[in-house]
Amino acid sequence: MTKKNDRRYDVAVFDLDGTILDTTEGVLAAVKYTIEKMGYRMLSEERLESFIGPPIQDSFAAAYGLSGPVAQELATVFRERYKGPDLMKAKPYEGIYEVCQELLDRGIVPVVATYKREDYAIKLLKHFGFEKYMKVMHGGDNENRLKKEDIIRMSIAEAGASNLRRAVMIGDTLHDARGAEKLGMDFIAVTYGFGFHGAKDLDGVPNVGIAAKTFDILNMV
Repeated sequence: MTKKNDRRYDVAVFDLDGTILDTTEGVLAAVKYTIEKMGYRMLSEERLESFIGPPIQDSFAAAYGLSGPVAQELATVFRERYKGPDLMKAKPYEGIYEVCQELLDRGIVPVVATYKREDYAIKLLKHFGFEKYMKVMHGGDNENRLKKEDIIRMSIAEAGASNLRRAVMIGDTLHDARGAEKLGMDFIAVTYGFGFHGAKDLDGVPNVGIAAKTFDILNMV
């Protein structure tokens, strides 16, 4: 076990979708509902999976070549659907509770910084008992004004840390990696989630390690 004074980081910043929770079922159910309700052509399963993690407005805009106001309208329909039973159609990744507890035992503060709308993220995390480990949970805003680096910075500040070099971002997408890079932070890429599927997806992406399973995270902090 790493001694407290030997730890590399003071704060571990976790993404939510694809890092803490597998939210595939609920997100895709709400995306499909929105596409059908708004009369758009259905997307392939592979393209649908790309909706998990990034801001939902951006995903609809990219998939259908939409402008801001129209994408926001689809995002509103999605959120009205997703905040119901679909929100809880998720499951924690194997070992993630143990990883969080071990971080606490090492004196490392785990926090959450996600693009998922903040009220949904907090409701979901509390439903699965993560408030036991993570007192700081920040998410996106309804209009997608906050960027990933903004959300990460807020989470670290609320955790009482000031040195971003003593914090590490842990996530499964380029949004997580770029947010960390813009803040001058280290990044641990997880490949058990939705975005990165292996080392080949990380060419040119700065990182201090790759976690193929949750417990791998502990080897890098």
